[in-house]
Amino acid sequence: MARVLVVGAGLTGSVCAALLQGATRERVCVWDKARGAGGRMSTSRSALDAACTADLGAQYITRSAGQRGRFYEELLCHGILEPLSARIEGLMEKEGSCDYVAPQGISSVVKYYLRQSGADVFYEHHVTHISLRGGKWEVSRKMASPELFDVVILTMPVPQILQLQGDIVNIINERQKQQLESAHYSSRYALGLFYEVGARIDVPWAAKYITDNPCIRFISIDNKKRNIDSPEIGPSVVVHTTVTFGTEHLDSDPAEVQQLILSHLESLVPSLPKAASVKCQKWRYSQVTKAVPNCPGQMILHTQPLLICGGDGFTCSNFDGCIESAMSLAETVRSYL
Repeated sequence: MARVLVVGAGLTGSVCAALLQGATRERVCVWDKARGAGGRMSTSRSALDAACTADLGAQYITRSAGQRGRFYEELLCHGILEPLSARIEGLMEKEGSCDYVAPQGISSVVKYYLRQSGADVFYEHHVTHISLRGGKWEVSRKMASPELFDVVILTMPVPQILQLQGDIVNIINERQKQQLESAHYSSRYALGLFYEVGARIDVPWAAKYITDNPCIRFISIDNKKRNIDSPEIGPSVVVHTTVTFGTEHLDSDPAEVQQLILSHLESLVPSLPKAASVKCQKWRYSQVTKAVPNCPGQMILHTQPLLICGGDGFTCSNFDGCIESAMSLAETVRSYL
């Protein structure tokens, strides 16, 4: 009875866990260092009103013509996704593509797959060391005793794999290390502004791409974008910075970064009322700009016992890329089991 650990409760990890459902008589475990599911598909709540939410990571999902039909249809059937109908200024539409939003927040996509997986999901489990112990993987995390697993699947951003300690440092051979080190990510900040019930945001769009500001690239009236305008829930606004701004301020004081973004936002949308609460989110590994070469979907680091890694760092940073990696990971693990 193999015990399987998936590290990372983002889209790749959750889909992989769902695809492994029934592959082992023991339940799959999913660990994530965050306080909730989603990874870069996260939905945040107002500190003052849990009903007021905002997507600080992915904003919507784009389906290219002919791609992964069954996954989209399943999510649409269960009401997890619905077609994007709100007005987004500057949205570049490709022929044959469709855009979808998640009315319950983008993290609901990940939560759906975690439910389907039947896995034991644990948050605030920050993996630090992976070592070999008697033909199994001993996985250590901060402030807790290590646990043993027969299979470990790593789905976190590639640079975080290279930061792990223990035997994994020597298990990753020089060629693999060079491949992993060649993966590159963009960085950016996201700001969530949460408002009280009754606050009015008078703009003619639900979201807008900004092309002439050094700080801000995207603004969304998030509840409007997700078609959940309600007199009982306060509105929310999401701001994404440019990659250049994110890179330049990657290690700056978060409070100073927040004020900088807010000052630019005020110049772009002067009618915006004062928010009841604000959350500043730094995405150090926002989107993959260069994937790990010659490893479509995943990389096997060790076979007996199996240690494998995947995620959008091995494909691309969109829904289809994560699904492709999850399918590749699950197929490899199933053949091993």
